[in-house]
Amino acid sequence: MACQSRLSESHFSCGQSRAMSRPSPKGLRKRTLTTSPIMHDDGCAKLQRLTRDAIVDEPEKPRPAREEVVWGKTPDGQVFRVPTTHDVLTALFHPAYTKSHLDILNLSLLGLQLILFYFLPRGVSKRFFLLYFVFWRTAYNAGLGWILTKQSKKRWIVREIQRLGWLDETRRPAMRRWIRAQLAGKMGKDYSFDDLPLEYNTWLLFRQLVDVILLNDFLAYCMFAFASFRVPEGLSLPVHVLRWIGGISLIVFNVWVKTEAHNVVKDYGWYWGDCFFQRGALVFDGVFELAPHPMYSVGYAGYYGLSLIVGSYPVLFVSLTAHAAQFAFLIFFENPHIERMYGKRKPIAVRKPLLPDEITKPREVKAREVSVSDMYHEDSVCDSTPSVTEGETASESELETETETDDVPTPRSQPKRSRELPAIGVATVVSSRQPEGRQQVSQHDLYHKYFRRDVVILQNIDLLRSSDVMLVLLILYLGVASCLPTLSHRTTLVLHFVHACAWCTFHSFGLGLLLRAQSQSKFIVRHFLKNYHYPSNDNGDGAVQEAFTNWKAIYNMSLCMTYISLGGLAWKTYSWPEMWSEGDALLRHTLGALFIGLHAWAARESYDVLGVFGWFYGDFFAEDFPAHLEYTGIFRYLDNPELMSGGSKLVGFLAVMRFVSHWWFLKAVENPHMRKLYGESLRKEAGFVKVIKNAATKNALLLESRAGRHAPDIRRVAKEVKGTFDKVFEETADVVEEFLAKSKPKISEVMQETKVLLQQSRERLIITRVANDLSSCDIAKYKLSILPSQSGNKRFHLGEPIRMQWQAPLGHSRRDWVGIYRVAANKSTLVTRTSTFGKWLPVHDEEWDGDVPLSNHRVSPKSLEPETGTLTFQGSTLPWNVGQYEVRYHHDGKYNVLSLDGPFEVYVEKHGSLDFDSVRERLAHIVPLCLDNDPSLIPLSCGGTGTAETSSDMGGAADGRDSDDFTFWSEEQAKRISTAIEEAFDVEYAPEVIMADANLTALAKRILVSKQLLVNS
Repeated sequence: MACQSRLSESHFSCGQSRAMSRPSPKGLRKRTLTTSPIMHDDGCAKLQRLTRDAIVDEPEKPRPAREEVVWGKTPDGQVFRVPTTHDVLTALFHPAYTKSHLDILNLSLLGLQLILFYFLPRGVSKRFFLLYFVFWRTAYNAGLGWILTKQSKKRWIVREIQRLGWLDETRRPAMRRWIRAQLAGKMGKDYSFDDLPLEYNTWLLFRQLVDVILLNDFLAYCMFAFASFRVPEGLSLPVHVLRWIGGISLIVFNVWVKTEAHNVVKDYGWYWGDCFFQRGALVFDGVFELAPHPMYSVGYAGYYGLSLIVGSYPVLFVSLTAHAAQFAFLIFFENPHIERMYGKRKPIAVRKPLLPDEITKPREVKAREVSVSDMYHEDSVCDSTPSVTEGETASESELETETETDDVPTPRSQPKRSRELPAIGVATVVSSRQPEGRQQVSQHDLYHKYFRRDVVILQNIDLLRSSDVMLVLLILYLGVASCLPTLSHRTTLVLHFVHACAWCTFHSFGLGLLLRAQSQSKFIVRHFLKNYHYPSNDNGDGAVQEAFTNWKAIYNMSLCMTYISLGGLAWKTYSWPEMWSEGDALLRHTLGALFIGLHAWAARESYDVLGVFGWFYGDFFAEDFPAHLEYTGIFRYLDNPELMSGGSKLVGFLAVMRFVSHWWFLKAVENPHMRKLYGESLRKEAGFVKVIKNAATKNALLLESRAGRHAPDIRRVAKEVKGTFDKVFEETADVVEEFLAKSKPKISEVMQETKVLLQQSRERLIITRVANDLSSCDIAKYKLSILPSQSGNKRFHLGEPIRMQWQAPLGHSRRDWVGIYRVAANKSTLVTRTSTFGKWLPVHDEEWDGDVPLSNHRVSPKSLEPETGTLTFQGSTLPWNVGQYEVRYHHDGKYNVLSLDGPFEVYVEKHGSLDFDSVRERLAHIVPLCLDNDPSLIPLSCGGTGTAETSSDMGGAADGRDSDDFTFWSEEQAKRISTAIEEAFDVEYAPEVIMADANLTALAKRILVSKQLLVNS
């Protein structure tokens, strides 16, 4: 689609937030796909780059661009030439273009809106277009999000087209001819309906639906805004002028963002083409360096610009709601789809030995260390593809999507204080199988050397830890003091102000000076070495760990008290407005809430990138961590997102004081330390600054070229202003870029937590659905039987796969399913009334979308022989607690029981003698079962092959990996091992302890020590 098509998609609401494959560069005449996407056994999709052969060596002049070919590939492997798509605005509004029936429908709906706006009274028009916009916005965010999610997961749209036979010439010839006419008239000469695969034609038909929704959504919003136009009273003329200038600027900025984004993503990304077929790898450049998800974040600036122009609070709040709905679309469809398509699963608790040059002291290296995504968040089952704007940029790589020939890994970018931390737990016991005289150091072990579930704000509070109790008491004392008006109002305000200023000063200047002394002379560590005794052979590790542990507690306490004291002052100075509709009361509250949410979001995003290591300035203490600079997440755009701070004069003064004190902290403490560690490795400009400067330079050159004889005067004035501009820019850039950074609302976190709570509630309180067609079922023909275990009976060790055989009449419902339940959990043998808690399998997996049944398709019986099959429960579908269980065969996605079998027992063999060899032998049996016998996870000594990462980087045990080491895909697998150890040895460990050890020998020693301590006590 040409650039003009952006306007048709709604300047303010439409589009795809991720950059997809880019068009082929000139001179590359033909590319042939040689590889295809690989689906790993863990279910996460890893997209291999599409290799292309380009003929560029011939000494001929370059072929014209029209001979360039872009290739696509369907999920079943069919390769096809992707035709050229055309501008939707031109095709829709230009009279020379043939109009399809869908185009006529679209034009009719748009024209109807204009007619109604002209004839309806203003009050009626406002209410009507509000409801009309709600309808189209719901169709966009909820409707398209729902069907695209089903298409992404199960190819639902394509399967429905196949099932209905719309493109089948033998089944529905009239429908096929009609669809062909609708599509062929909008395409070019290189389009052949009959030669292209079903997926591509379905995508073109889907585009027609998207155009109808997006154009009507955009126009309905504009009509509602115009119907709500008013001139605000009580404002001066300069304010009105600024309001119009600001509104127009935001609209122009919105149009520029949408246009630039479309130039990157093209129609393929704009219309979610990767849900239907594949055309290349992710590419990020241009506007995608300006802000994360620019189509969904800064790309909605026009909403707020139009709200300023029309001067209406209802339009502003409708804009905020619509923007939030767009972020919901991003969270619930876009990001999960990207994870499915491009995510790469990474194991946690991997012990990768560090090379000697990676653990040298900071003054001997020039690079800063790691990333939270690669370390602290190793807990994730699937290491999600980062926010699409966190990938490779054109300024960082010259690889083009259409000409890539191999999958060359590029180092991930990460910001300040970012640390590559592995899983969570406690110190690891080195395996006795390690060769003598050779003790490898891994980042996994270093992480558990410095961290033990540290408190972050109020996360990980443990009331059995003295520091946590002190923190809770401090917060309570301040909260109680804020609620007891024992003094006069004026005195109370003064005390709160002094109290808040004291904490602000201590946090920035007090801790800043202490941290600077630690950076310059190891002041804190030296203090502990001087005043406390440590083992002579620990090489000072004890002092470092204790110094760092106490620093973390002091820093977190100070941070909490800073926010609490500021909140107390704000509460005491706050007064409830008497009239919300007059003056700027409503605007102040709206902006204040937005700024508070933005600050909270920026803090959370910073922590997500930095992790616990960077959050607590770990590089001031932990010198044995490897170090290198990386910029991802919010740090991709900003250097210091923590500068964000959000009325009365006292609160305003305190906010300024906080900003100035934090600026001093950055200039006097953190930046010198960064320069000492990383030297020239520090980047000169953040992504936001770079994009703005490039845009300004381009526009300046364009203006100069058109100035003619006035060009020298313009250059002279520009040079005079440049010095002042650079100075102002340097002082304000860190603040301004915060407001234009990622605008994803904090409410997303609450929504995610609510989703988890609803899921848990649904599992605990189900509404039993009962079928009403049981009279047509011959229950005697349904049979379900459990196949014997490895021991030849119905006793299955915890984690052992459970196989069962089912039999049903040939015409049975393909939505039948089998679930595992504890014996006596259901009193009735006819209807199940308790949840399986995920321990179920569909008889026909293709008829289910997760836990939602699809069509009720039945196979017409052609013989009297029943249909049989086998189901295997393994992994998360197994019961992970010992006990007696039964299996039930259910009818048609409901809870009617047609057959059952059982009981069978899930057990864990109890320990015999408590010696090292016997304990390790039991663990060698338990651990692989709990890790689903995944050869990439289980120890090499148990037949494992090692992870792809460790195998390629270390060459297996020969290069240092202990043969007893194991890894995890998720913390859930560690919980399984914890449960099995408790049953087998009667000792309890948290999953974090299991992940910290991640070694058979270390776990065996820990169990023996624990049993000895328990016996002695």
